[in-house]
Amino acid sequence: MKIQILGSGCPKCKTLASNAEKAIHELGIAAEIEKVTDIKEIMAFGVMQTPALAMDGVVKSSGRLLSPEQIKKLLS
Repeated sequence: MKIQILGSGCPKCKTLASNAEKAIHELGIAAEIEKVTDIKEIMAFGVMQTPALAMDGVVKSSGRLLSPEQIKKLLS
């Protein structure tokens, strides 16, 4: 599974990446986390608000800072 964090690298984007890492660690699943910071790539996802979280190329959340618990629900 590939988890993509879409954002410019702001504090909320960094926190979302950290929360995603914590969620996959707690679930014990194999996943790759990729940080997408290029605005053109972010717009290609149709995202207008960051931070955003995508799983295997599908946007699951945009404009919200998800907690590890919220991310775990998306992963299961």
